[in-house]
Amino acid sequence: MKQIIYLDNASTTPVDPAVIDTISTFLKDHYANPASLTHQLGVDVETQVQQARQQIANIIHCQPSDIIWTSGATESNNISLIGTARKYRERGNHIITCQTEHKSILDPCSYLQTQGFEVTYLPVDQQGHINLEELKNHISDQTILVSLMAANNETGVIHPLDKIGQITHESNVLFHCDASQAFGKIPIDVQSQHIDLLSISGHKIYGPKGIGALYLRREHPKVQPEPLIFGGGHELGVRSGTLNVPGLMGLAKAAEISSQVMNQEKETLNQMANSFENALKNQLDGVFRNGDPDQCLPHIRNISFAGTDSETLMLALPELAVSSGSACTSINIEPSHVLTAMNIGQEKLTSAIRFSFGRFTTPHDIESAGQCVIDAVCKIRKFT
Repeated sequence: MKQIIYLDNASTTPVDPAVIDTISTFLKDHYANPASLTHQLGVDVETQVQQARQQIANIIHCQPSDIIWTSGATESNNISLIGTARKYRERGNHIITCQTEHKSILDPCSYLQTQGFEVTYLPVDQQGHINLEELKNHISDQTILVSLMAANNETGVIHPLDKIGQITHESNVLFHCDASQAFGKIPIDVQSQHIDLLSISGHKIYGPKGIGALYLRREHPKVQPEPLIFGGGHELGVRSGTLNVPGLMGLAKAAEISSQVMNQEKETLNQMANSFENALKNQLDGVFRNGDPDQCLPHIRNISFAGTDSETLMLALPELAVSSGSACTSINIEPSHVLTAMNIGQEKLTSAIRFSFGRFTTPHDIESAGQCVIDAVCKIRKFT
């Protein structure tokens, strides 16, 4: 059986060996509950947990007390939207987001609409960008929250966080950012970018699944969403439950590594992705990249192939692990809501494949994968 070439790192990343070692240590040796402060074993683990908060805080430029642990970015997003909406309902009932957000933003927004909240879904242009003037114009005295992702999970397009943060800051509106794709890939500074809530996921940065974090601004202004989970008052009362210590220590280690190699990896991944894209365009006609090629994450390439459809093409690529959209919704056969919102045209919409490269992708993987795609597209076109 041929080894599958993994090009689905935007869905999830392999766990870094150093992270596995960290997780193993806390499974075997440091097993005490950090809430058990009546004995030294619990105190020691709590000290390690606080150091892990510090590692995350250092990367996004906040205080360790601003970081709470969650089960992942989906939970962080739900707390940020539903918890914040409930907390500030007396101040207003309006939320602004974008049509190309992840479903863990769009679905909570849909739920909030059933609870009497109004939600504005900003459109995007064909490059995947919102109009900042339109954002300004939609903010009213009833707006309590703007939720816009740092970078899109399907196209890699990066939102101008500094400009968005300035708009929300001047309007006295809270700014939540889903940074699950961007954290560890590009610099994020919650202070200079005026971000009030920020969602982080472990498994996008070579850490474990089922662990995440949420940054909550603790002053100017203090942000305190209503909890969605009750019992024990853990994590500042926002997220009760015994902490997943091996997971959060793995997340912190993965974040530390990612911050150290960020600049180097950005260059390497961009070169790999460009080499892959150029090889396709040199051998095939009708190859189109979706999303702004300049303002994007280095490791994601969303590419459409004229004369094919994504389902047929993926079936013709058993040697590759790729995606036609977000992994969380890949069981659906409907076209990508992200590309639909970008209005790129039906042929590009139905023939798009997302290729995402990672730390363990090799030049040989790039060359082999490119040839597999070229051969598959040529074969499909020949018989259609």
